Formats: sequence, structure tokens, C-alpha cells
Amino acid sequence: MSKLTPFACAAMLVMTTATAQTDPAADKPTADNPTTKAETPPDTRVVPQVTITGGRQTDMDVRRNSTAAKQIYGREELDRNGDTSLGDVLKRLPGVTIGGRPGRGGDVRMRGLGSGYTQILLNGERPPAGFSMESISPDQVERIEVMRGPVAEHSTRAIAGTINVVLREDYVQRDNQLRVADSIEDGRHSPNVSVTIPGKSGAFTYSLSASMMQNRQHDEGRTHNVDTLDDGTITKDQDIADESAGTGKSIHLAPRLSYKFDNGDTINFQPFLMHNVRDSGSSSTLVQTAGIVAPEYNFAEQQSYNDSTFLRGFGNWLHKMDGNAKLDVKFGFGAGKIDSDSLRHQYDTAGNLLDRFTDTDATRDRSINTGGKYTRPIGRGHLLAAGWDLEASHREQTRVSLDKNGNAQFADSGDNLTADTRRVALFAQDEWDVTPQFGMYIGLRWEGIRTTSDRSAGTVKNTSSVFSPLLHGVWRIPGFEKDQVRASLTKSYKSPNVGDLIAAPFLSRLNSATRPDRSGNPDLKPELATGLDIAYEHYIGRSGIVSAGGFIRDIDNLIRRELTLRDTELGPRWLSTPSNIGHARTSGIELEAKFKLTELLPTAPDIDVRTNYSHFWSRVDGIPGPDNRLDQQAKQTANVGLDYRSKAIPLTLGGILNWTPLTRVRTSTEQIVEVGRKRALDVYALWKFDARTQLRIAAANTLADDAPGSNLVYANGLASRADTVNPTFVVWSARLETKF
Repeated sequence: MSKLTPFACAAMLVMTTATAQTDPAADKPTADNPTTKAETPPDTRVVPQVTITGGRQTDMDVRRNSTAAKQIYGREELDRNGDTSLGDVLKRLPGVTIGGRPGRGGDVRMRGLGSGYTQILLNGERPPAGFSMESISPDQVERIEVMRGPVAEHSTRAIAGTINVVLREDYVQRDNQLRVADSIEDGRHSPNVSVTIPGKSGAFTYSLSASMMQNRQHDEGRTHNVDTLDDGTITKDQDIADESAGTGKSIHLAPRLSYKFDNGDTINFQPFLMHNVRDSGSSSTLVQTAGIVAPEYNFAEQQSYNDSTFLRGFGNWLHKMDGNAKLDVKFGFGAGKIDSDSLRHQYDTAGNLLDRFTDTDATRDRSINTGGKYTRPIGRGHLLAAGWDLEASHREQTRVSLDKNGNAQFADSGDNLTADTRRVALFAQDEWDVTPQFGMYIGLRWEGIRTTSDRSAGTVKNTSSVFSPLLHGVWRIPGFEKDQVRASLTKSYKSPNVGDLIAAPFLSRLNSATRPDRSGNPDLKPELATGLDIAYEHYIGRSGIVSAGGFIRDIDNLIRRELTLRDTELGPRWLSTPSNIGHARTSGIELEAKFKLTELLPTAPDIDVRTNYSHFWSRVDGIPGPDNRLDQQAKQTANVGLDYRSKAIPLTLGGILNWTPLTRVRTSTEQIVEVGRKRALDVYALWKFDARTQLRIAAANTLADDAPGSNLVYANGLASRADTVNPTFVVWSARLETKF
């Protein structure tokens, strides 16, 4: 990647030179060129037309005018399909994939990269540990910002990119809104009610948002396990049928308060409270048809209960200063509580109790943060900004795992785990309009993280720091006002999470090479990436765009999980542990088209077209090919969506197809993981009774494809293969929205 740096810098210099030739400053009089525009006869001068429009910029305007590439998806996109899960919204964005099977959500990923490479922010801040974006209702969200390259004011822990979810803001809502919805999956209802109430009293404005929901789900799964020795001996051949059902209840509160002082200062505060309770039951039937190893059980049943509460507060004070300078000071806090327990019974073929396992987990998280940004225009076309971020978090966790005799299942069971994380960051950036055609963004960010953990086995410390120079440029092609080229050269990183550093061991009930125990590694280093992004954009009408881009990420200190067989107090067990293994590279192309058909063909039906396609490549050094790709990275992903508005009646019809092909990755010399093809077709119909009331009928995952996968491990003379199939279901929903 270092070889690409001079070429990227040269490309930006070429753009600067090219645009400088059209710089209006070149027409100023000089000693060698005394001719000025003033000498042009008045009747031959061309006066440019300037159009001034009121109101806020559209989402596409923000994208177009941003120096660093930024995509905005506002309420129109969020409301389009009537989704009840934020994950369903995110999976339709260009280059975004969701881990897990259709309809169940999972990790949000950009550019096909696995968990941890995509930075997820809530109002510009990292959410507390254990918090899931899947749990946020789209009704609580004002807009989603997608940044493919890091910027200095946000953490550069964003090798794949950043998704910033911005909660409701008061200046958008003018009416009270009520939404009542119900969805049906496999015969189970999941009702949802949400309300938004804005208001204003003098200099004080507010927006109160709340939602309540109940979620009922039923899951099934089938697994076929086969373990074979080198001489062909089958040690076990098992069929496992799993089934689970549960009910979850949630309440979300997200008020936003704002006060504007007489001197122009503004203070904003937005707390976010989420409380979830889930009660579920599951069963598992294991049938062993061959093998010399005795099966662990024949039938198992388990009851689980989870209670979690998250409170997060975001605030900022905006102070305007002389010379159009501004000081924006942020402050925030977070608290999280997770309590879970489960009771599992395992029986033999005669119905006799073999084992009883009791697991309890109590986790408490606290955090506090502050930050700020000082911005000031300097000279012509310069907007300088500098700031800081400080964050401190504390976690306490106790896990107790007991067998039927009341004995601990592992040595550290019942220990109190405490972990403290401190993060300090300083940044500076300059957005420079070099000419009307060329803009640059130059940023620097230093970020340091220290994690300390205490438990009976001793104290573990991990310290890392990263310095990230950032360069973005946009060239608006002279003579082609709708076309522009973007380029970025950045440094980013991926830090190990607390769980990978110091988490208590997690035991697998059916321990095997394909279902190992998991533990952390306190000596992990952050992954470091150098990135190059290039994109061409052509804008169509008011809200359309056609773009083509490519990227490269060169990654050092790559983290992968290594599989070992170890002797423990429970006997020989397979264990998965993370470690830094070396170097990797990933690249890709990204295509997007979004436009109204009438903007291309005036006589065409009123149809909105939304489509995108991405193709990814990657290679991990030290792991033999083929398929030595980055973990969990899909090779391709695509979305095709259409929305039709009838002119005769107040009806809108639409749908979108999301596709990801089979993904096969060799994660190490011993292991190959395969995830089956994903296809998700969602459709909807929207009927507007009047300007204030509308009804939306939708069907998600209409194809209801099974979600297959396989895991093959060959180590220590034993080949272990696990093939899984998980059915998925169509989700029907109806949603009534009204303003009052």
C-alpha cells in the first residue's frame, strides 16, 4: 500500500493543477497582463444567474457538497418500506450486509468485512457494550450517515467505514405523529406502537419520542455432525434438531431538549432509554447413528430469561464567537445493566437425567465522555477545526456456571471480572475550497486506548495508540456541473474489543472442533490499515445519482482466531483464541444508481429506481488458498429496488431484492467456513387516505429461503464437519400512521 501513496498524492495534485486553470483568480490584473474584466464593454459581459432557495438541503445536496464522501439517508428512505427493525433499513444501503440469516439480523458490515471493521455510532458516539442497533426502532431515527472513509472528528476505528445513526431531531417534526403496527411471522403476532410529540415554548423546544413493542419468534435448526479419523474410523455421526420460541418486550424513550439563549448560544440534550425483557424456551434432540464416542445426550430442554436496560445521554453546547467561529462542546454518559440466567436439563434415551446446568450472568457498564470541536474560517475557502475526545468506561461482570452437583464448570466461574477502558483523542482538520472546482479535506487524529482488567488470576493491561493522517479530495469537473470525482487516502484501525482481551471463558455445550470454547488474549494489538478510495459521481435531477468507485485496504496485525485442543479440568476440549497473524489486503468495486425514471424519460411512469452492486476481493498472507479471504467477507452483494406511484389513486407500490452469494472462507490452515446464499425480497403497498393518514402493508423475506452453512476443521488427525440448515419465514406487517 505504501507504493500507492505517491500515486494518490500525484492524482490530487493533478486535480489541483487542472482546476487552478479555471480559477477566477487567474483573471486578476498583473504586471504582465494588465487586461482586466473591468475593461470588457458592459454590453458584452455575462452576468451569472444566482438562484437562492430556502429550507434545508436535501439528503442528496449534503452528499454532493461534502468534501469527504458522505451519504445521507433521511426520513423518506427510512419510511419507504415500513420497517420495524433498523437492521432491515441498513441491509438495503450500498455495500452493507447483515450477518445471520434473513429476518434475524446480526452484525452490520460494510464492504463485506466481518464484525468489528465497521464503526457504528449513535449520535456520533460509540454505543455502550451489549447495545444492539437492531433494538432501535426506525421511528426513533432522524437520519443515517454513511462514510466510506474515516474523518478526524470521529474515531478512525473504521477500516470498512462508519455508519452514524442520528436520533430524532426537533426541527424536522411539526406535528404529533402516531404509528400503530403489527407483524406476523409463522403465525406469531408482534405489535408495535410509537408516538412523536414535538413542541416549543419561547426559546425552549422539545421532541418526545417513545415506542413500545412485543416480539414473538420461533426458530428451528438442523445440524449434521461427522467426525472422522485419518484411517476412516467415524468417531461420531450425529443429527441434531433444535427448536426455540420466545417473547420479548421493549420500551424505548428518546426525548430531545433544546434551549437557545439570547446571545445565540444553544444547548441540546438527548437522553435515550431502552428496556428489554425476553423469556424463551428451547429444546434439542440428538440422534447418533454411528461412532465410537458416546453421545452427550439424547434430549435437552432449556429455559432462559434476559433483562437488560440501557441509558445513554447525549448533549452539546454550541457557542458562537467572533469571526464566524464556533465552539461545540459535547458531553455524555452511559449506563447498562444485563441480567440473564438459564437452566438446562439433558436426558438419555431412557429419559434419565444426565446433567443439569445453571448459568447466570450479571453485567454492569458505566461510561462518561466529553469532547469538543472549535471551528473557524481562515482566509479564503478554509474551514479549520480542532478538538478532543475523552472517554472512560467501567465494566463489572460475574458469570457462574454450575453442573447438577453444584460444581463450577470452569476454574474462573463466579469470579468478579472488572475492566476499565480509557480513551483519549486529539484531532485537527481543514476543509479547503482550493478553487470552485476543487476541494480538499486534510485531517490528523491521534487516539490512545488503555484497557485494564482485574480478576483472581491477576491484572491484565493492554495499551495501544494510533496516529491517523487523512486526505480527502473532490474535483467538480469543469463544464460538467453534474459530475465530480472523489479520492481519499487514509489511515484507520480496528482495536480488539474487551471480550477478545479479557473475557471469561465461554463454554460450548457440545464441545468439538466445529463448536469450540472461546477465550480472550490480553496481548492483542490493533489492526492497522492504509486505505485508498476513488469514486466518480454523476448527479441526476434533484435526488438521483449514478456512481462508480473502488477501494483498497492494506491491513497489518490482522486478528484471527486460532483453534487448539487443550487439556482442562473438564478433560480435552477445543478452544478458540484470537491472535495477530500478519498481513492482509482487500479491495473492491462499488456501483450505485438511484434516480426517478421520469428524469430520464419524461413520459415514463412515476417510478423510483434504486440499485447497487459491490464486488470484493481479499487475501490473507500465511494462509494457503484458495478462499484465503478475510473472515466472513462476502464476494458480492447487490440490491435492486423499485417504487411506483400511481397518478390515478393515492397508491404507492414498491419492493427490493437483496442478494448475497455463497461465501466460502479458509479461516486458517485447519478450518473452512461456508455461508449459504442469501436472497431477501421485500414488498410493500402504501395507501394515503389524506395528507395526514396513511396505511402501509408489507411483506418481508417473501422468498423464505432456508439458510444453510457448513464448518470443516481438520486438525490432529481428525476431520470434523458440521452442516446446518435453518428455515426462515415470511413476515407480514400492517402499519397505520397519522399526524394530529
